[in-house]
Amino acid sequence: MTRIGIILGSTRPNRNGEQVAKWVLDIASQRGDAEYELVDLRDFPLPHLDEPIPPSAGQYQNDHTKEWAAKIASFDGYVFVTPEYNHSVSGVLKNAIDYLYAEWNNKAAGVVSYGAVGGARAAEQLRLILGELQIADVRQQVTVSLLTEFENFSVFKPTDYLAQALGTLLDQTVAWSNALEAVRTPAAVGA
Repeated sequence: MTRIGIILGSTRPNRNGEQVAKWVLDIASQRGDAEYELVDLRDFPLPHLDEPIPPSAGQYQNDHTKEWAAKIASFDGYVFVTPEYNHSVSGVLKNAIDYLYAEWNNKAAGVVSYGAVGGARAAEQLRLILGELQIADVRQQVTVSLLTEFENFSVFKPTDYLAQALGTLLDQTVAWSNALEAVRTPAAVGA
């Protein structure tokens, strides 16, 4: 079964992203096309890049890196739930992404962003990062506005339109994750 990690890219206290990520997981879990798992960066407290550069897959020195690498390697694709901080992704998300390279390669990803303008600028920055990691980002994006989708900027009230957009994003992420399986499989590459 295809495995998709829903990566919550904020660790701030009182973060809005937790509500968004749980909403993504709730909708995704109602589907039968993949196995979905929420990956909260709070559960992986990575210090600022403390591995030698460039780290090789499976050659990590620190236990926290080995644990993070195993988690990321276990997925065929991802849905990133990212806040927009200063027109970009959060520092903790960028740090977590930068810890690894090979574990990300030849997989697919969708982006769910949130912020004052729906996190659109963070999503643009994230797409550039994903391209460098050989992650195929899907076209559909879900942008969640703090102004219209959150009551008092704190209680998430998703619209039907957001749910429809998320459904399309999940369709595309699963399809691309499945399509890239042949690229990820060493026997298929050498055949």
